[in-house]
Amino acid sequence: MRIARWNRHGSTEVHEGFVIDDRLHPFPDGRTVAQVLTEGLPSAHELYARVQKSNESGSVTRADALSVVTLLPPVVPASIRDFVAFEEHVEGVSGSVDGKSEVVPEWYEAPTFYFTNPHTVRATGEAVPIPDTHRMDMEAELAAVIGGVPDSSGENLNAEAAAQHIFGYTVMNDWSARDLQSREMKVRLGPCKGKDFGLTLGPWIVTADELTGFEDDEGFLELRGKARINGTLVGEDLMSNMGWPMPELVAYASRNSRIVPGDVLGSGTFGNGGCLGELWGLGREVPALEPGDEVRISFEGIGEIVNVVGDRVPAPELPRARPRPRSRQRRAGKSDER
Repeated sequence: MRIARWNRHGSTEVHEGFVIDDRLHPFPDGRTVAQVLTEGLPSAHELYARVQKSNESGSVTRADALSVVTLLPPVVPASIRDFVAFEEHVEGVSGSVDGKSEVVPEWYEAPTFYFTNPHTVRATGEAVPIPDTHRMDMEAELAAVIGGVPDSSGENLNAEAAAQHIFGYTVMNDWSARDLQSREMKVRLGPCKGKDFGLTLGPWIVTADELTGFEDDEGFLELRGKARINGTLVGEDLMSNMGWPMPELVAYASRNSRIVPGDVLGSGTFGNGGCLGELWGLGREVPALEPGDEVRISFEGIGEIVNVVGDRVPAPELPRARPRPRSRQRRAGKSDER
């Protein structure tokens, strides 16, 4: 099953439903993607059967052709965790940061992630405005979308239970301003403004059961991802080259915490050119992205997202931190008590 959200051309009304062949069928009863995710995958199958039956009987009220709609992000995320699960990517990008390509021992101990901004998610087809950066980059990733499971709180899951919470997958581009990211990471916290201006999800959610044929014996998905800039292939990799399969990433996210329907978990950038930062770290003289550049990211079995880099949007100036004297007198006017 493929699940999408869309506007009909010339309208801002949001429609949500199934993609069947090249047409979009709204969910019955006014359901939303958020509700379908909460109800879980078995319920979605029942809903899909209803829509198919109506389609075959000719009683469908309205189905929109893909050619007459604008696709929206397929989910309004409850949260977004983005992992860094490809060893080759970590090694390459480290070289672009400090000139030394390496994978620190801590990377192998557990899958690392950061939280990013669910309020600046973009759809395929959108222009993505960027900050005042001159090291603009993209990151090609696969993302898991979490659904509901009966009688599960989503807390402290093992990998087997976590797999049941993966409703489906979508394509992700974690846009990155590398110069901003490099500065803020020196403070040993982040990334923040180097990332949170934009992230693309789309074109739709493909349910997890559609991809079981791609699973290897260890649960890795042998899906091939490709990244193209202005039509030129810059990177491709198999998702089975991750350090951990997706259910283990989900399980780790739930450790002493909780995952809920609508959460999105990115795999991290695939290796072999999944981002420009990796190529820079390997000494490749590849230009940074500029306004007007087109970025395409695709995964077999799922689909493709396409965005054009938008204009730079200067932000208001912010003053530097104010120096403060360091003394024992933390409260003005208060003398030592003896």
